[in-house]
Amino acid sequence: MAESIKSPTKPGFLPRGATEAGGGVGWKVKVERGESLFSRTQTQTTSAPILPRLEDDLLMGSEIELTFAEDLQLTEVMRLRVQSLQQKDQKRQDGERLLLPHESVYRLDFSQQDLTFSRWNVSLQGTGRFTVTGICQLWTPDLTNLMTRQLLEPTGQFWRNAGDPDDLPIKCLEADIQEFGERIAELAKVRKVMYFLFAFKEGVTKEKISCSLTFNKNN
Repeated sequence: MAESIKSPTKPGFLPRGATEAGGGVGWKVKVERGESLFSRTQTQTTSAPILPRLEDDLLMGSEIELTFAEDLQLTEVMRLRVQSLQQKDQKRQDGERLLLPHESVYRLDFSQQDLTFSRWNVSLQGTGRFTVTGICQLWTPDLTNLMTRQLLEPTGQFWRNAGDPDDLPIKCLEADIQEFGERIAELAKVRKVMYFLFAFKEGVTKEKISCSLTFNKNN
């Protein structure tokens, strides 16, 4: 069951990354061990696409925040695979997972690998739904097609329904994203990059969301 909890904000206080300018209203959900914390933030009506940037790895004492970054090259490779099959009137390989039109490939780059999961940091402008699915294989799409058996469960699901009040926080499946975050931390111990499928549904676009994970550094 999805849970949503609204916590009050102090007058004049804007969380990190929030701005007073802009007309859109977004919500940031921080899901920590055993609890959900929501804080209202002011967001610009139009935000820049999520792109790989060194400064996305924010070091905060014993914590590190890693932002999901769209991998444009790998997304294009997967789209070309779909186009090639269509043009040749061929079927996908048995068990192959093709990229759908509303999906993109994202990645996390781990500058440190000995981590413990702390929380998700998610914001969404407007209503709609997006899903984050992990890929467990050491994936090189130019050499290896993505296979359904390599997709992780559970997935991370975040949404706000059409008709919900503007001040309603983002909904999520808390137990699932807690387990998902812990599994990502475990996989980070044996790799420096991990790939994900982001699916945007019901009016959500990549420009309307931001998504990152905060970990505790173990050394």
